[in-house]
Amino acid sequence: MNEAETKLARARTKLIMDKPFLGALVLRLHSRAAKPKWCQTTATDAKSFYYNVEYIEALNVQEIQFVLAHEALHCALSHFARRQHRNKQRWDLACDYAINPILLEEGLQSPPGVWIPEDYLGMTAEEIYPLIEPNNSDEPMDKHVYDDQKPADNQGSDLEERNPNQDETKEADSTPTNEKQPEASQPPPLTDMEKQNLDTQWQQRLAGATQQAMQAGKLGGTMARMVEYFLQPQLPWRMLLVRYISVTARNDYSYMRPSKREGTAIFPSHHSEQLNIVVALDTSGSIHDEEIAQCVAEIDAIKGQMRAKIILLACDAEMAKDSPWTYEPWEEFVPPRKFIGGGGTSFKPVFEYVDKEMQPPDLLIYFTDADGDFPNQIPYYPIIWLVKGKKPVPWGQRIQLN
Repeated sequence: MNEAETKLARARTKLIMDKPFLGALVLRLHSRAAKPKWCQTTATDAKSFYYNVEYIEALNVQEIQFVLAHEALHCALSHFARRQHRNKQRWDLACDYAINPILLEEGLQSPPGVWIPEDYLGMTAEEIYPLIEPNNSDEPMDKHVYDDQKPADNQGSDLEERNPNQDETKEADSTPTNEKQPEASQPPPLTDMEKQNLDTQWQQRLAGATQQAMQAGKLGGTMARMVEYFLQPQLPWRMLLVRYISVTARNDYSYMRPSKREGTAIFPSHHSEQLNIVVALDTSGSIHDEEIAQCVAEIDAIKGQMRAKIILLACDAEMAKDSPWTYEPWEEFVPPRKFIGGGGTSFKPVFEYVDKEMQPPDLLIYFTDADGDFPNQIPYYPIIWLVKGKKPVPWGQRIQLN
């Protein structure tokens, strides 16, 4: 084996020993030296790991572990099948930004020149994508050749890459031959059928790698939460909101003694305690009336599904003078026709009001674009941010609206 192949073999072995979850995924990618004309660093088509020989030779084994795991996670997280309508360049960056902070947290060493935005740790590519400016000219650290691209050279593509099932029998640790393999041309983009088949295959591989790592006791932290998220069915934001509110609801059985008129026997009765939910609306100039109305309508629909008292607050840089509006569980949720606002944005007045004027709520839901001043102290009650736009939140559960 040449120097690059030797380093790749060592890096794979070390991943298998130290990071069995990542090692199991890396073994699913057949390694192929690529023509430098189209592959300057590394690349994947969701079936193989392509590498520039000179690039690999310039890295140490720890850095090669990073690039191997990086390509494997692109595949395991089905980034090749999730872009949909999104701009390819921004989507490729979002995918890199979703993976790299996790690998850094896992203790892997990134190659030189790779920027890792640690603020994106724990976020999915879909959540990161709207945070990337449309005119961003950055380039991803690798080449994603599974999506809407043409081969970069005129020597054709590897026809065997068209079969999505072929690599099932090609493992990265297969027995090497003495014959030197030719450098690979850029493969063609995946067809829709290939994406569907590979998506299913990688879901199965992800589940298998998770089981192996859990048995070895080497899966935890952000990686474990990421795996749990992607192995569960994905829900739209309205269903996510219902789920979080439902978890907060406290349903139980009561064995309280009944009144004498009802007899002496005590039978369990199912009851649901009242939820106290604060709904805060960002009424700054960046939030339109129709968007506020949509949010209010969703809260009204959810209120009808459970026993909840709603306390409605409106705030831009300061609390609206005529808030709060209180709705008991039996009352219809009819908000004011017009919210006075349009100024700047600060979230501090809402949390200050809740802390000083109210009992701690079971849940606070804040509809906003998240572009404002946050309190320095994290509240001790659950927070859900329904975010329109690109901004992240420093704490609480963020649900992307658009």
